[in-house]
Amino acid sequence: MKLREFQDLIETMYTSKDRERGSAATFLWLSEEIGELAGALREGTTEEKAGEFADVLAWLTTLANIEGIDLGEAVARKYADGCPGCGQMTCKCNEKP
Repeated sequence: MKLREFQDLIETMYTSKDRERGSAATFLWLSEEIGELAGALREGTTEEKAGEFADVLAWLTTLANIEGIDLGEAVARKYADGCPGCGQMTCKCNEKP
């Protein structure tokens, strides 16, 4: 599934709830999911980790939808030409010669 397809899917599934909840409350849900991911990374199975990664992505996507951000465009704008810091495709930031 492409990022745009996923963003559209989340919009279809949750748009009415998401807009009512608003950005601040949605950010709190995202933060909770990040905490659950941290726990899974520490002690979880591969399946549990995968589920938590999916949840974090879903809540981040929900927040982007509320804010009217196209994630695919945002990612391409920031990263398609390389590292935003050094401009290289393989980051050279803070590397010693």
